[in-house]
Amino acid sequence: HALRELIEGKERVVVMGHSIGDADSFGASVGIYRIAKALNRKAHIVVDEVNASVRPLKERFYTNDYDDDMLVSGEEAVRLVDETTLLVIVDVNKGEHTECPELIELAQSIVVIDHHRQAGDAIAKAVLFYIEPYASSASEMVAEICQYIGGGLKLRAAEAEALYAGVMIDTNYFTDKTGVRTFEVMAYLKRNGADSVRIRKMFREDINEYKIQAEAIQNTELYLDHYAITESESRGVETPTVLGAKIANSLLNIEQVKASFVLTKYNGKVFVSARSIDELNVQLMMEKLGGGGHINMAGAQIPGLDVESAKAQIRALIDAMIANGDAD
Repeated sequence: HALRELIEGKERVVVMGHSIGDADSFGASVGIYRIAKALNRKAHIVVDEVNASVRPLKERFYTNDYDDDMLVSGEEAVRLVDETTLLVIVDVNKGEHTECPELIELAQSIVVIDHHRQAGDAIAKAVLFYIEPYASSASEMVAEICQYIGGGLKLRAAEAEALYAGVMIDTNYFTDKTGVRTFEVMAYLKRNGADSVRIRKMFREDINEYKIQAEAIQNTELYLDHYAITESESRGVETPTVLGAKIANSLLNIEQVKASFVLTKYNGKVFVSARSIDELNVQLMMEKLGGGGHINMAGAQIPGLDVESAKAQIRALIDAMIANGDAD
């Protein structure tokens, strides 16, 4: 109800997610766009660079069914945001990690909808925070709002599929962080035209990336017999950090692996994708490296180190977790 009042009190809604948007960030943005349109407000989604997997979803909105200015760049959005605009931020609550941080300074009314734990440096100007760390994804949260916002809202198939894909990817194909609410949302999206076969085809992998993934798994070190640590190659890969996350998810399928850590050297930093099932809090570990995330899914960016040094830090953190009784 608070979100509806805020939207109806403004002439325009601008929605953005985090930089290099993923399926969840894009899906949640599309959901907010449809809510705004259902309430008869002009709406725009701020999209600059997205990871490769999002492009098939994004391309579906360049049709006559949608306004030419539905998707705008950060530069264009700067000219749109004023006192008559509501800025909605999804799937992130740190200003510097958003698609266009400049918009936060320009907007007078901001809403944050996120499933990550609220950070100490979260967006202070927000008039409404909806933070639900137990939700599977921002897309799940927005799809729930769609059902109760009113205004005669009916999702189109492309919109339902964008939200469906957001939940699917953030839950690793419905294996992580899923609850009753997750599957109720999926049923709602199916009723609104989401086609799971078409979505699966969108997310098939490039053969070269598949080979890199196989090589990373082949070279995996099992530290203390239970902690999988490996490096993923970034050369020749369009979105190396996304590939690292996929490899980390795959390593959890190995028997007796309690947690996985995939390190990728990219743009002068070592990116770490950390995953676990239920025996290690990787969020705590990644926070010690300046990152964060969820108990079972987290990450960090480590500047100024090579991969081997970063691996040594991971091993030391595992040792510390075991010594403190936080891991077996």
